[in-house]
Amino acid sequence: MNLFSGFMALTQVAEGRFEQACWLIVLAGFFDVLDGMMARLTGSQSLFGVELDSLADIVSFGVAPAFLLYGFSLKEFGMLGLIVASLPAICGAVRLARFNLQFEGVKKDYFLGLPVPVQAIAIVALILNFSEVDWFSRFSPSNQTVLMPIVIVLSGLMISNITFDALPKPTPQFIRANPVKSVSYLVGVVLIVALQQIGLLIALGAYLSHGIGRALGNLYRAIMSEPDNGADLEEHAAGDG
Repeated sequence: MNLFSGFMALTQVAEGRFEQACWLIVLAGFFDVLDGMMARLTGSQSLFGVELDSLADIVSFGVAPAFLLYGFSLKEFGMLGLIVASLPAICGAVRLARFNLQFEGVKKDYFLGLPVPVQAIAIVALILNFSEVDWFSRFSPSNQTVLMPIVIVLSGLMISNITFDALPKPTPQFIRANPVKSVSYLVGVVLIVALQQIGLLIALGAYLSHGIGRALGNLYRAIMSEPDNGADLEEHAAGDG
């Protein structure tokens, strides 16, 4: 159903029905979450399932959003638009290949790099909230669309080493051990149900900000805690004297 929804999204883009394509990508995301959740709850995870899931994901969350971007706006920018529009598909494939190689049979509490479905839903949320193509060019220099840098950043995050939280497990044990994370995700679900595309954009913005902010905080702490080798050498020499 994930793969079928992605295929249907492609057909809608080809017919110029961009909003319908967006919601079909969201539907594919729902089936992707449901599939993983059921596999974990029933203990039926397998390498076959991992590979099949990735093949479906590259269509629904790589090719479909890339084609959506191209048809919606980026085709107006010639070869540059074509190259930028291809990035979600290319970086998504790299991201999924890396994930499959590193998969050890146990789902972790985090993802290395932005998950491909999140990147796709972020693109969808932007298009749904600002469905007029002109809006994306209104505040952009040299008549370029602001979508280009956004797509480049989202694609780069997929193949980065920044960690992003995985969806929480719907178990009492996880909720008791991670109350803040569980409540945060519940608030996100409520926002999406209540505000639809606006809630989707807010929830994804908070998710991305949390992952990027945590990475910047870790980088800052690593820089500040780096020992001063020159000072250490001077102290060592003074001690020898």
